[in-house]
Amino acid sequence: QVALVESGGGLVQAGGSLRLSCAASGRTSYSYIMGWFRRAPGKEREFVAAISRSGGTTYYTDSVKGRFTISRDSAKNTVYLQMDSLKPEDTAVYYCAARGGAWYSRTYDWQDFGYWGQGTQVTVSS
Repeated sequence: QVALVESGGGLVQAGGSLRLSCAASGRTSYSYIMGWFRRAPGKEREFVAAISRSGGTTYYTDSVKGRFTISRDSAKNTVYLQMDSLKPEDTAVYYCAARGGAWYSRTYDWQDFGYWGQGTQVTVSS
């Protein structure tokens, strides 16, 4: 099992940047595919990005491509989400998640991930 703790959320103006971190404890994070999801007020949980166990392959939902970058540092057991050119529609609670199954270069459902952090709030003002 793995425990996940997100940090780095906050309030930022449109066009600004934030970097989210997800620290993993327990079983090392490189045993898992790691992902980020978000839930905006009144909406369903939405896939944002995923990164393979090696860190060599990534996948993003269309709305964040070119603006967000997912990365991982296995030595620190930490996954990051660098968010640039933020828009008000990026406002949401962001969740880190871990998946023990196979890698697919496609949009994931939240059910594909078995371990979740508590979430961190990101608010983008216009």
